[in-house]
Amino acid sequence: MDLLHPIFKWLHIFAGVMWIGLLYFFNFVNGAFAGTMDANTKKNVVPELMPRALYWFRWGAAWTWITGLVLLYVIFWHGSLSMGESAGNYMFENGANVTMWSHLLIAFTFLAVFVYDLLYKSPLAGNVRVVTIVAFLLIAGTEYLMIHCGQFSYRAFNIHIGAMFGTMMAFNVWFRIWPAQQRIITAIKNGDAPDGSDIALAGLRSKHNTYMSVPLLWTMINEHTVVYNGKLFDCSGLIL
Repeated sequence: MDLLHPIFKWLHIFAGVMWIGLLYFFNFVNGAFAGTMDANTKKNVVPELMPRALYWFRWGAAWTWITGLVLLYVIFWHGSLSMGESAGNYMFENGANVTMWSHLLIAFTFLAVFVYDLLYKSPLAGNVRVVTIVAFLLIAGTEYLMIHCGQFSYRAFNIHIGAMFGTMMAFNVWFRIWPAQQRIITAIKNGDAPDGSDIALAGLRSKHNTYMSVPLLWTMINEHTVVYNGKLFDCSGLIL
């Protein structure tokens, strides 16, 4: 475990930089540039550029998610997670016992993606303000349950909320953005107009990923920032 931790942490960082960097390229650079190209230029550029960029984009997402899962096991889940036992690691607050809530909330971290996907396929998605409020309430409710029912530690609920966002983002890349982009690229390559629904889906989920990347990165850093946990340290390391 001591060896796995640094190896997978650096792999996680490297893959994450590749993934998020390309995400920002697509949203902040390529999107505006694509609108300036005429049909012939798109036919020449898009089939060459996009498959290459999307290859690194989707595999960056996959390896970020896989290495993150390994890190969650190494840092938080490894050791005692049997029901009724106290886990002596970073996972639980003050050595709290492992309960059914603990397992349910760990599972929900990775199953919440299906709630998200259904939410944005529902009629609520037609009203941006309403669906955003519902999404924020669901996130707040999940965090409340992690703290008060699962007894997750400060570090644990931070990073599990981040893992929830990361899972949603990776799902978007592989199962929403990439399939839609394949159809768009094929249409442009054949000289046809892409389906508007594919453009809208890829654009919306890519925008969601850009928004979610901010709290995702914040949770990754904030789990180490004790000041937001109400703990301040003086120079001797004593809690004030």
